[in-house]
Amino acid sequence: MRTVEEYRKILDEIKSKTGSAVLVSVSKTRTLEEIMRSYEAGARYFGENHVQEIVEKFSGERPQDMKVYMIGHLQSNKVNKVVPLVDMIQSVDSVSLLKKIDAASLKCGKVMDVLLEVNTAEEESKSGFSSKEEVIQALEEAGKLKNIRVRGFMSMGPVNCPPEIKDELTRKAFARTRELSVECQKRFNNMDLSILSMGMSGDYMIGIEEGSTMVRIGTAIYGERDYA
Repeated sequence: MRTVEEYRKILDEIKSKTGSAVLVSVSKTRTLEEIMRSYEAGARYFGENHVQEIVEKFSGERPQDMKVYMIGHLQSNKVNKVVPLVDMIQSVDSVSLLKKIDAASLKCGKVMDVLLEVNTAEEESKSGFSSKEEVIQALEEAGKLKNIRVRGFMSMGPVNCPPEIKDELTRKAFARTRELSVECQKRFNNMDLSILSMGMSGDYMIGIEEGSTMVRIGTAIYGERDYA
């Protein structure tokens, strides 16, 4: 397990490259001890992919400035479990999920920040809104809801593609997300849609170059995961 000093050095190096973009430390499969060491080193935003891990790690008290984000696919039957424990849901991929999050947020007396996940990599295996029309409809519906606040967009680069063209396709996907974001900010100027969550350990610099304001980095901070 890395020391606080080792985490601090890694975090500082990443931040020197990403500038003002928010750094989300992806802590899936990591222990609470690892999370707290990286927190002591300066990490403040933590991304989790699975509801069960969020429940196990973050149901108790935590530092007031520690923010937990749901970044993985969220099943509608788990919304009530996760809403009380997180500060943002980045993986909203349907209008029905928006409405379920709104209802759950009302129950626990909070307004939930969310990002709309967009599938600009055009991979069938990925979740997310797949067309501009779907995104516009979702934003129109979101405007009617009182307990959610859409803050922008999240996307991922392609996974199932030849390595030699991966960077090129990733850049195209991120550029599409940025263009969609710009268009939606103009059209829905009553909403603050300024967050653009693009880029992970292997492609975060492409995300930054294409306008990302938030990167989601796990392996580069914590090391390779052991799924055994």
